[in-house]
Amino acid sequence: MTQALTERYGEHLAGMLSCYDRILITGTLPNVCYAGGMTHLLYSKKVPIFDYTKFAMALRERVREQAQAIATKAGIAIEHIAKRHIRKEEVVAKILAERGDHPGLVHVISAMESCNTYKPRLDKQAGTLSLRPDYGKCLHYYFYFIDEELGLIHLRVPTWCPFQLQFYCNGHSWLARKLAAAGIGFTQANNTFTRIDDFARAQQMADDLSPIHLHQILDRYAEQCCPVLDDFGEDYHWSLTQVEYSTDLVFRSPAILKALYEQLCRQAVLSVKAENVATFLSHKIPPHLVAEIGSQFSTRVEGTCIKHRYGKASVKMYDKFSLVLRLETTTNDVSFFKHHRKVEHRNGPSTWQLAPVKKSIYSLHDLRDILLGCNQRYLAFLSTLDDLSAGVRALHKVTRPRSAKGKSIKPINFFSPIDQSLLRALFRPDFNIAGMRRSDLVPLAAKLSPSALSRHLARLRHIGIIRRVSGSYRYYLTRIGRAAIAACCHVTENILIPALA
Repeated sequence: MTQALTERYGEHLAGMLSCYDRILITGTLPNVCYAGGMTHLLYSKKVPIFDYTKFAMALRERVREQAQAIATKAGIAIEHIAKRHIRKEEVVAKILAERGDHPGLVHVISAMESCNTYKPRLDKQAGTLSLRPDYGKCLHYYFYFIDEELGLIHLRVPTWCPFQLQFYCNGHSWLARKLAAAGIGFTQANNTFTRIDDFARAQQMADDLSPIHLHQILDRYAEQCCPVLDDFGEDYHWSLTQVEYSTDLVFRSPAILKALYEQLCRQAVLSVKAENVATFLSHKIPPHLVAEIGSQFSTRVEGTCIKHRYGKASVKMYDKFSLVLRLETTTNDVSFFKHHRKVEHRNGPSTWQLAPVKKSIYSLHDLRDILLGCNQRYLAFLSTLDDLSAGVRALHKVTRPRSAKGKSIKPINFFSPIDQSLLRALFRPDFNIAGMRRSDLVPLAAKLSPSALSRHLARLRHIGIIRRVSGSYRYYLTRIGRAAIAACCHVTENILIPALA
């Protein structure tokens, strides 16, 4: 946390946590993920090139039989979704609400979706047969599991060559299970922690995500759900497709965050320029930029979000459950970022130099530091913006109705003659040091009877304009009361009256 932010909001914060959120991983078979490799495989198995379809169909049946066997063993019926507007996440959420979160298979969904494939080609000039890349549609299976360590995950398995897998997991679900195992109390809503008893230990656990162990988990699910590895004689290579890394600032009160978030969104929309977005994402704007760069403010069902994008990366801010301010860096191509690493050369020895991040899952540790830096730069920028949230809360406090002991308390009306005369009387310099009593205000508020004056003083106490000295009938203006009356006088005398004259 930056020093400026600590000084400004530290007393209102319960803690801060940085953690991977959404991680989408693609699994490919290295030697058959391109047309040349698949062609070589068919030749090695003595399969004619034009029999590629028969070869792929046999593997497809094995995948379908395995999916049915997994579902039958768990007592689950495979659900086919043919309509695009049906969200798979919502279907699984309903099942989880009844099933619970114990480990095991949750659901299996099938859907017809696009996939990569190959098509036989005859080169008449060279007189050779080979495969060329193509696109098509095939049946895909979505296996949803509750993993003992990762929580809710899913594996997307196509039923056609080259069997490119897609694996999804959530870092907050993984961390929740780590916290529970360590006996650290927490409150989780969706994929957000609104309370953690020990934020320091939670951060240490979040930083310990092991790519090696994740690799073992990925291989286990791939072997279980895609039983075709023996035909290809190799294991899956796992690469990062989409990564989201979040920094959550957990506030103690929704009232504090609501006013602050409104101010930050308003100022960020107006203040963040293209150069700032590039700086957040550790980039510079080249003279001939071809990537898209800009900011977008959107309203969603969960609330509002401001997003600054640069090419295939973005940094965004939104609130979660009115208690958590989330800053999040997202990328669909981790090679967008660069860092100093060991680079292997075809000719000559390896060297250490600035190079794009590798897409392998073993880049997760290095990528974590890079994405955390993006969040921190954005956070440092936000901490320099003017914070008017305290003024917003004070205005709501004195101008919104409230109740006390079952009775409604009327708020201040700065344009009411009675309220104006009473507030100006309270603002007299004579009462700054010694305070005031009701008898001191009687000659200054001639339009009010003593009983009415007593009721108005009680109302001002509940609102927070004045406070009473304990054991006496003497009153003083509060800090909010003094600022509100001064603002009322300034607006009336210097803006409204000249504008209406």
